[in-house]
Order: sequence, then C-alpha cells, then structure tokens
Amino acid sequence: RLLDQVRGKIRLKHYSIRTEQAYVDWIRRFILHFGKRHPRELGAVEVEAFLTHLAVAGKVAAATQNQAKSALLFLYKEVLDVELPWLDNVERAKAPKRLPVVLTLAEVQALLTRVSGTHWLMASLLYGAGLRLMECLRLRVQDVDFSRKEVLVRDGKGFKDRVTMLPVALAAPLGAHL
Repeated sequence: RLLDQVRGKIRLKHYSIRTEQAYVDWIRRFILHFGKRHPRELGAVEVEAFLTHLAVAGKVAAATQNQAKSALLFLYKEVLDVELPWLDNVERAKAPKRLPVVLTLAEVQALLTRVSGTHWLMASLLYGAGLRLMECLRLRVQDVDFSRKEVLVRDGKGFKDRVTMLPVALAAPLGAHL
C-alpha cells in the first residue's frame, strides 16, 4: 500500500513519529480530495489545486499549508520518484502578523500547580530543561547526570544528540522518582 511505503521511507530517513503522522495524514487528505485517485495519476496541477484549496476554502495558516506542501513533495520525490515542477501557481496562505504567545512565569507556575505526580515531573522537565515532548518520553536513567546537573538528549529533533541543564529544583524530585 502507498501509505505503508510512505511510512517505510520516512522511517528509513529517521524522521520523527510526529512528522510521519502529519505527512501520512496530508497524503491521505490529498488522495481523498481527488476522489481516491492514485497520486501517480495526479501531478503538479492537482498539487497546486489542493494547496490553493487549503488556503482559500480551508483558510489554513501559512505553516499548515507549508506542512501539506512538504508532505506532498516528499510523496512525489521520495516515494513515487517523480520530480514535480516548481509550484508557482499556488495561492499562499497569509502568514500571521502577531507574535507567538509565550506563557509568563506566573502562568507556568499556575499550570504546574494543577498537575501532580509523574505528570508534574514531566511538565516541569519540559519547561525547566527545555525538552520536547518526545525527548522527555524517551528519557532514560543513564541520560540524567545529577552531579553535573545535566540531561543528555539522545536522537532529538533532527536525529541529533544534545546536552541541556537539569534544573536544581527538579534534581530531588527526579531522584526520588527514580
């Protein structure tokens, strides 16, 4: 099946599980949009039409449209081995003109007081150590160095390793958890 081929190619390239889920979903939507026709029967014109439909009728954000475009380009280039001409006739979604919302210290503290146990520890690590969700979920005992107050993140975003700090306030609760 086509979507199984997509999953296989994504895993071969070591993309994150979230990227795999998003790409497969966009490819499925693309196929359904054109009446379940196989993408080999479709080309650049249909890709442009789908992306324009997302912007105009779907009113999606620019980042969402770019994600869909990346998924479709991956499908054609990596899975179907078809080079699409540059997509010039796509109606671009409007990029937001406002800054992203960042929680204040008081908001973070209010959020952390509403969770407890393992969920509190995970949320605190996400915030305090700057971990991404999947990095936190994949964290192992050997990746935490209490003496140096460091957390080693293995195979993080981009399949890279990095070292981040272990907040002093989390050392005792994390040690007790372990």
